Amino acid sequence: MPQPELPEPAHAEVDSMLSRKFGREVANYFAGSPLNRLSFLRTDHPFLSAALKHPSTSFLLFNNMSPLAKDPTQLEYVKLEDVKPLIGEDPYSKSEKQIIEEYNSTITIPQLLFLGLDESKISGFEHDIYHGAPYFAIDVTPKGTIKLKAEKLIEIIKSRGLQFVEGRMHMSLPAPQAAIYAQARALLDWNARNPFCAGCGQPTLSINAGTKRTCPPTDMASITEKGAIDSTIVGEPAKDRPDCVTRKGISNLSFPRTDPTVIMAVLSADSERVLLGRQKRWPPLWYSTLAGFVEPAESVEEAVRREVWEESGVKLGRVVIHSTQPWPYPANLMIGAIGQCIPGGEEIHLKHDPELDDAKWVSMAEVKEALEVGTSGLGEDAGPDYKEGGLRLPPRTAIANRLLTAVTGGFLEEHSHAPKM
Repeated sequence: MPQPELPEPAHAEVDSMLSRKFGREVANYFAGSPLNRLSFLRTDHPFLSAALKHPSTSFLLFNNMSPLAKDPTQLEYVKLEDVKPLIGEDPYSKSEKQIIEEYNSTITIPQLLFLGLDESKISGFEHDIYHGAPYFAIDVTPKGTIKLKAEKLIEIIKSRGLQFVEGRMHMSLPAPQAAIYAQARALLDWNARNPFCAGCGQPTLSINAGTKRTCPPTDMASITEKGAIDSTIVGEPAKDRPDCVTRKGISNLSFPRTDPTVIMAVLSADSERVLLGRQKRWPPLWYSTLAGFVEPAESVEEAVRREVWEESGVKLGRVVIHSTQPWPYPANLMIGAIGQCIPGGEEIHLKHDPELDDAKWVSMAEVKEALEVGTSGLGEDAGPDYKEGGLRLPPRTAIANRLLTAVTGGFLEEHSHAPKM
């Protein structure tokens, strides 16, 4: 499958001291969203209500985290009339305070996200000084009290020849769509994984247009002695829920998590070779850069050195940051770095952490050739010029590819395209 174009760096045409010194910014796949998220308006229900109802508004549907699409290279959106049977006339007709006061844990509320405005589109939608085409995402996975409505909606959508594209990763979308997909998937996944309060174990409620979860103080459902949940009688007051630490002092609401992960291209001390590793589950000949999670009270540079040593035994000196990549599987931020071995620290052994099946030093020439002819997604065929038995590397939509492209191309020189003064 052809690899999509990558997002354009922000303001690449603007000359500045930083661009002249460090080259233009690198934008990786899943970044470069066309949407202005307007995060400060997520509690403004009149704004959200108007955006929801505007004719230009697009809704991206997900079923079990699979996005609605025409095919793997093109997302598909629906309109409000399509989703009204599931979400109702206006989920934002009441204030956030009222919604919390009327919380009923027996009722399944479809997860709805406000993603932002595409300000590049002249849509007619305006709010104060903000304008553009609104975008929302909805989880239509059949479950709970919305199961039948969701199943009917999915059936109608599929009758139009559309599909929910399954698969662990969707890296064949055009870059702007990939960024919208990444934002929606990460938030929907976070909401789905956090249905209960970490403080008291009670069910939580999604608020702030899908970007916070709160533990309501009351519930319109009653819990029997056996633990079964029954709907309250109409007109009966809401029952107080158990005390919760999240409601005391500074409100400790649940926010979406982002897990910082380092991924690094490692150079030999003489800058002539690159360290590559492979996991046991990968097909033969497939290699990539090393990666791992940043731990608490650890700098990015320390994490890079620690992970490389733990996984390969190699010891690093200087570490620099190259670029970053959102990775919504489920909530990682890949921090791309380049590190260089200290003299005498290049010996490879896999005795510390058994995560890798193999690690090896590869010449710059071999990496360059693989970047030209041997890249693709896992399990996909390489290009027509690939020679059987050659090195295989990740596609250019992966930050690992971008890091390897940088080190084989001279790093700063490769990206120094800013105009000179």
